[in-house]
Amino acid sequence: MTGDEAVGLNGRIAVFITNTVGTMWCAYVFAAIALVSLPEAIKGGVATLIAWVAQTFLQLVLLSVIMVGQKVAAAASDKQALQTYNDAEAILKMQAEVHQLIELNNNLTAEIHRMIFEKQPPALPG
Repeated sequence: MTGDEAVGLNGRIAVFITNTVGTMWCAYVFAAIALVSLPEAIKGGVATLIAWVAQTFLQLVLLSVIMVGQKVAAAASDKQALQTYNDAEAILKMQAEVHQLIELNNNLTAEIHRMIFEKQPPALPG
C-alpha cells in the first residue's frame, strides 16, 4: 500500500466517523452515555457536578450538535452559492443579448445615416 492509498483509507474512515458523529442520533447517544455518570457527579457535590456538566455532558453532546449545525449551514451556503452561480450565468446571457441588440442598433443607425446622407436605397440583406 502506498502513502496515497493510506491517506485515501484514512480519509474514508474520517468521513465515515464525521458523518456518524455529526447526527442528532449520536448527540442523543452521547447524552445517554454522559447521563450514566450523573449520579456519581451529584454525589460528589457542586464542584464535581459543575465539572461533570462542563467536561462530560456539554463536550459530548455539543460536539454532535455543532457538527449537525455545520452541516445545515454548509447546505444553506451551497444552495446560496448555486443560486449566485445561476444568477451570474443569467446575467452573462442577458449581457450577450444586449450586446447583440446594440450591434444591430449600430448597424441600423449606420444604414439610416448612409441612406440620409448618400441618398441611396438600402442594401438588401443577405
